[in-house]
Amino acid sequence: MQLRVWHRRAQLALAVSLWLVWSLAALPIAAQTTPDPKTVTIPGTIQSVLGCPGDWQPSCNITYLTYDPAVDVWSARFDLPAGSYEYKVALNDSWAENYGLNARRDGPNIPLQVPAPATVRFVYDHKTHWVTDSINTPLIVAVGDFQPALGCAAADDPTCLGSWLQDPDGDGLYTFTTNRIPAGEYRLRLAIGETLDGAIGEGGPNGPPFVIKVDEGGEVYVGYNAGSGEVTISTAGAPKGDISRARAYWVDAETIVWNVIGTPRYRYALFSDPSGAIKLTPQGVSGGQRIDLTFTPAGPGPALATFPHLAGFSAFKLPPLDRARLIGLTRGQLVVAMYDENGQPLDATRVQIPGALDALFPYDGPLGVTIENGAPVIRVWAPTARQVRLHRFADANPDTRAVVLPMTLDAATGVWSIRGEASWIGQYYLFEVDVYVPSVGRVVTNLVTDPYSVSLSANSTRSQIIDLNDPALQPSGWATLQKPPLAAPEDVVLYELHVRDFSILDESVPADLRGTFRAFTVRDSVGMRHLAELAAAGVTHVHLLPAFDIATIEEIRERQVPLPYEQLRALPPDSPEQQALIEPIRDLDGFNWGYDPYHYSVPEGSYSTNPDGPQRILEFREMVQALNQTGLRVVMDVVYNHTNASGQNPRSVLDRIVPGYYHRLDGDGNVTTSTCCANTATEHRMMEKLMIDSVVLWAKYYKVDGFRFDLMGHHMKSNMLAVREALDALTLERDGVDGKSIIVYGEGWNFGEVANNARGINATQFNMAGTGIGTFSDRLRDAARGGGPFDDPRLQGFISGLATDPSDFPQGTPDAQRVKLLAETDLIKLGLAGNLKHYRMVNYEGRTVPGEQIKYRGAAGGYTLDPQEQIVYVSAHDNETLFDAVQLKAAAATPIAERARMAQLGLSLTALAQGIPFFHAGDELLRSKSLDRNSYNSSDWFNRIDWRGQENTFGSGLPPAGDNQSNWPIMAPLLANPALKPDEALMRATYDHFREMLRIRRSTPLFRLRTAEEVERMVSFFNNGPDQIPGLIVMSISDNGPARLDPNIGQVVVLFNARPDPVTITIPELANGDLRLHDVQVASSDERVTQARYSADGTLSVPGRTTAVFVGPRPLVAAPAPAPTATAAPAPTAALPSPTPAAEPAPVAGGSGAPWWLWIVLAVIALGGAGLFVARRRR
Repeated sequence: MQLRVWHRRAQLALAVSLWLVWSLAALPIAAQTTPDPKTVTIPGTIQSVLGCPGDWQPSCNITYLTYDPAVDVWSARFDLPAGSYEYKVALNDSWAENYGLNARRDGPNIPLQVPAPATVRFVYDHKTHWVTDSINTPLIVAVGDFQPALGCAAADDPTCLGSWLQDPDGDGLYTFTTNRIPAGEYRLRLAIGETLDGAIGEGGPNGPPFVIKVDEGGEVYVGYNAGSGEVTISTAGAPKGDISRARAYWVDAETIVWNVIGTPRYRYALFSDPSGAIKLTPQGVSGGQRIDLTFTPAGPGPALATFPHLAGFSAFKLPPLDRARLIGLTRGQLVVAMYDENGQPLDATRVQIPGALDALFPYDGPLGVTIENGAPVIRVWAPTARQVRLHRFADANPDTRAVVLPMTLDAATGVWSIRGEASWIGQYYLFEVDVYVPSVGRVVTNLVTDPYSVSLSANSTRSQIIDLNDPALQPSGWATLQKPPLAAPEDVVLYELHVRDFSILDESVPADLRGTFRAFTVRDSVGMRHLAELAAAGVTHVHLLPAFDIATIEEIRERQVPLPYEQLRALPPDSPEQQALIEPIRDLDGFNWGYDPYHYSVPEGSYSTNPDGPQRILEFREMVQALNQTGLRVVMDVVYNHTNASGQNPRSVLDRIVPGYYHRLDGDGNVTTSTCCANTATEHRMMEKLMIDSVVLWAKYYKVDGFRFDLMGHHMKSNMLAVREALDALTLERDGVDGKSIIVYGEGWNFGEVANNARGINATQFNMAGTGIGTFSDRLRDAARGGGPFDDPRLQGFISGLATDPSDFPQGTPDAQRVKLLAETDLIKLGLAGNLKHYRMVNYEGRTVPGEQIKYRGAAGGYTLDPQEQIVYVSAHDNETLFDAVQLKAAAATPIAERARMAQLGLSLTALAQGIPFFHAGDELLRSKSLDRNSYNSSDWFNRIDWRGQENTFGSGLPPAGDNQSNWPIMAPLLANPALKPDEALMRATYDHFREMLRIRRSTPLFRLRTAEEVERMVSFFNNGPDQIPGLIVMSISDNGPARLDPNIGQVVVLFNARPDPVTITIPELANGDLRLHDVQVASSDERVTQARYSADGTLSVPGRTTAVFVGPRPLVAAPAPAPTATAAPAPTAALPSPTPAAEPAPVAGGSGAPWWLWIVLAVIALGGAGLFVARRRR
């Protein structure tokens, strides 16, 4: 995920100046203001076709647009072959400021279908930030004798953009406004597609020109509705406001807030219409029923607790209305308008209503299907619906006709319900919902599945009425299933695995079970034997990538397009042909990571042997049971932060039942997409309820042992605490599960519209400290590997040779690399100590500081308050695998055996750190995805794993172009080099090393300390400060508390030597400690580690690129003295860590140029200093 966030660090003086700007402003402005660009580029998949070195290159001048100062617009024409493309616009050769679909900053990619070779004109207007092309939106230009006054070279020029009509929000209404036409009489037509043929005049195409009379200084407005063909021309100016956008908020039953001037002198009104007939004209709002509002100087008041991003907005009160009237208002079009003292219109906008829905329709009861007294009751929360009917089907056959039944509304809660008969169980259903949809401006009848579905037909076309307590859906022994023992969260070791990856190519699994839940029940398969060995070594939990109902996978296996394996295997290792073969079928082949939620509480049908009906329920339970009986608990990767679709998209469920409620909207009423897709709004009560109810269902009915929350930082901290509370309430006696043993963790990245608590205290790394809920720590990850997800992949780190075995890639002078390595080493040490905020350590400068003062990209390094809150890792499904990262970073001359040891060192750091270790499946076998950095939809070919450890998949061809093509020149020589492909012996050595590390971790509780106090007392480091040996970490864990934790091992010393050469170090504190190499390593198959030595004088020696663990019978290192009381350190500065990106086809920002938030800060300061005022604040 891109992390381009404006961190709020304004000082008091700036805040005061901004307040003056906002309070004295006169009228709204049309678009966000940023500095004029020096260059404008069209980056996207058109670029490689046009000759750029790769796609998504914001600095490729081949796709520069040319600026025309006469009309203040950028444009260019490019010859494109037929094909499907995507693009955006990027400014100043950087991703720092870019715009996508509907002129949205950092918005979605713009799709472009070129049916036949064509010259395509791309146009960008920096005043509105709209970028478009001549195919998606044929250019509409007002032509006539007035054009020379607008910078055009001639009259009646359909190619001149001085009078170009624009539609930035994509609602089909194209507009143009100007006050630059001199007084006089003119003739005007609309030319479409840069030709005068068919130009629209009086009466339609090819009609005579419209005649307009312009007064001195008058404003001319031209509007064209592409849907109706209606032309609107006004010389009285443009309508005041914009009701295509929703910039006002109905926040509780009686309050509307709006970011306009609030004053008793002006008049404010709410207009409502049940059918969407309200229009905005130059004369003001037309149509609808008017309700006068009262300005209240108190502001939003208590509503700010729920909507903090509305601070400073003006507040307006509704008059006392009866409940029926209030309910009626929620069911139709709502527009607010502002008028001056003379009644002249000043502004108008639509209204967002989630706050009102939460206030008017509270509900905390059951939804979906419940079985009550043997019969189903079906409920759906749809407070804005005019009518809801149940369509009941006897079976899943698409041709089966429905029995249509009315549902009954509880007006107090907004819940529609129907009580059925016992015979309904097993049948299917849909909801028919009549509802006003703001995004289309009319009442729509939607036929939609149940968001609370528990079972579905194939491809999620119908929901099914099922009793989850039905014994027929439970495997034998389900009720008495025993969980593998787990004493504390710190005992957890996570292993991240994709359901399909696990078995799709495992020939020891019956063909009909490959890629399914049931493959986990084949106990003697190669894959299950592998998992059993990992469980025996110390893995406790299998973390499954999304296994709920996924929107983007064909569930009927016979319809999935098979891969041409023989053809793929025959191609060269550095060929682009593999990915080219896969590209046309990548959405048809059955593979996807699954971060495309459709129905949150149903197992994915493509992972079942029968996707029609409840078989998937039984088979998911069989999988959980089989894994538990193998000694492994099960974690689900859950994705409540977004849905696959919103609006009227056929795959949109929530938004077609309660439009505009379940998703988080931006300041214009558009669904935000910072996660990649349609962001949900769990700060709204019923979205939070859906998330909690779903989590509890998986825990209670499927006995899931943990939940990993995708992009957890997009939820609120209160959401996550509510999840934790709901799980904790589950008991073995009442619910069959011990909810307190269920672990919860997630991605605490801080970005998007929720960043820095903008929508409430969000569930980020820093905010979750002290909750016991874990967050992924990118600190050790980046320091160990080198660089971050958005950096050049060749940047080296601790394990990959930074300073100790530098590559040819420019990374600074040797001294600069050494200093960087020492700083990165501090982050790794901190990670080994649980990444604790208050853990005190000697930093590379020689100062003793708490963990929060170890800096990570300018922010605090340490942030946890308990070791279980750190999910420590060096590799996950996102980004390159650990081995692939090493391949990209290691010096060219580094032999493959040493590269394998680099990867092994990364596994060691993770396994022996305090906190909860997390491993990506296959890293123990040097798993490669052929350098693919984002394999979310890269097919089985690039994601395959050989559990036998015989075939390494490095060199499977250049990875898919979409996310990797810009790096193909780096990748190709590596993939082509046969000396860089690991053999079976290296894979086996890495597998043995991994299990040894796990066995060492399990051998003593000293690697699994349970409190921050224990870590702070027992964990320490030698070889610190500016004179340390670079590339060597010496960690001590001393059982020095008042009561021994381990009666056999009192002292642990771990040496992580990332240097290529052996290292000897003498540590007086360890003299006469009776230390010896750990028994596991004494018996290791790695001959190099057996050469590690300890001498009685405290001298330790460790071979190159080796982790050596020494243990002794008694503690040797005393607990540190209490830290002196000191002035609190300043709060962390604004720079925040880049998150691990989730699957998204949008381009990743390259890292050149200033970040966009810096431009915003500079612009705000400049505006304040210049005394300029604007009317509306922009987020």
